[in-house]
Amino acid sequence: MRIRTAALSAAILVAVFGCGSSRSQVSSTTPPALVGPSPPAGTAIPAYDHIFVILMENYSYSEVIGAPYIASLAARGTVVGNYLATDHPSLPNYAELTSGQSFPNANTDCDPSPSCQSTASNIIDRIVASGRTWHAYAESMGAACGKVTNGQYAPRHVPFVYYTDISAASCQANVVDYSHLSTDLGSAATTPNYVFITPNTCNDMHDCSVATGDTWLSQNVPTILASPAFTQQHALLLLVWDEDDGSQNNQVALIAVGFHVKVGYVSSVRYSHYSLLRTVEAAWGLSSLAVNDQAASPMTDLIAG
Repeated sequence: MRIRTAALSAAILVAVFGCGSSRSQVSSTTPPALVGPSPPAGTAIPAYDHIFVILMENYSYSEVIGAPYIASLAARGTVVGNYLATDHPSLPNYAELTSGQSFPNANTDCDPSPSCQSTASNIIDRIVASGRTWHAYAESMGAACGKVTNGQYAPRHVPFVYYTDISAASCQANVVDYSHLSTDLGSAATTPNYVFITPNTCNDMHDCSVATGDTWLSQNVPTILASPAFTQQHALLLLVWDEDDGSQNNQVALIAVGFHVKVGYVSSVRYSHYSLLRTVEAAWGLSSLAVNDQAASPMTDLIAG
């Protein structure tokens, strides 16, 4: 079933919360061009204590939005029904999500090397300068700051190992195996302000099914939502897919849950990965990194008035 996101409110909510999803169900019909209203003026993104970003892989909006746990998560927050990834394949999207731009050779999904690195300013530069903390948690990475594809770990899904201005020491301290997250979630004080989560290449749906990724989310997201960072402070969770599989003009799903996020809402505003980056910047008063995020609008219509 193809969900047409330009049709809003009740019709979309029924589709989001009532349909199943699998790769075999995707229509071959090209969806209409995505258009929508502008985000509302005068609404501010809260100054969150913690922002969690979880990146999934390679399925379009209508393939994932009705999966059981994903649908239940959507029901307690906002679905961005008009959201576009910015590129193909994976690595450029991860770069654009975190620096507002891609870099040479990124379109080859190469492991970090002198010919496949980025000198761009990135969100970590701004976060550190603001006095905030950060961690990237990558499942199946093993040793910190992994820069070589190994089994179900792919550096191309962890953009921070590509930025040359993130020192080796900082990478070792902050780009760690996913197993560290459960301990860090034990208190709000030990939970970083910015948390970037990368499941392995099966659990992120890259090599495995929507059902596999949905099960992984059902086993891991509740721990985040029950953590002190969420229950004692103001936190935002953004679940998003890096790109589609070519079936829906790169329309992917984004679900937002957290403090002051609208519940049971489907946004029709056109957003992109640059909008996600701009939203993080807006929450923390950070200056933009490149022309793309500077031109993007923060996702203000997700926020309850």
